[in-house]
Amino acid sequence: MSETQERSAERTGTLQDLASAAPVTTNAAPVYEAKRDAQGRSYATGRRKDAIARVWIKPGKGDIIVNGRPVTTYFARPVLRMLITQPFLLVDRYNQFDVYCTVTGGGLSGQAGAVRHGLSRALAHYEPELRRVLKAAGFLTRDSRVVERKKYGKAKARRSFQFSKR
Repeated sequence: MSETQERSAERTGTLQDLASAAPVTTNAAPVYEAKRDAQGRSYATGRRKDAIARVWIKPGKGDIIVNGRPVTTYFARPVLRMLITQPFLLVDRYNQFDVYCTVTGGGLSGQAGAVRHGLSRALAHYEPELRRVLKAAGFLTRDSRVVERKKYGKAKARRSFQFSKR
């Protein structure tokens, strides 16, 4: 045998040697731990369109404060309030957590989506066993759809200027 063949034979060995030396691995789901600060709060960041929401949750009676105002004042439309409470209703934790969040950027619809995303992530940090339910509902996934930029020679992103025959 040549020198390189001897070296490769030493390195590889037989199939039985490889099978016995391989560690046994199982495809178990990762174990998540609760992430809480000294005051017992969980924090998460939510994003949607151009809006970014910083969300803190802690056990309480269900107060939701957005940018220093109650949620009924900040999000006047019932649809936006419903969007925010969806994660709580899904995991059956409605009126069990106080929420404090600050939102910047975007419009009201994007901000409500960002708060929902941040709330879902904060709930998953507070109670890791809820993660599976929230993930299945799609609340932990950031909605990456954003407004398409305007192109030159066009009225908007894709709309052409009105054609004039004369």
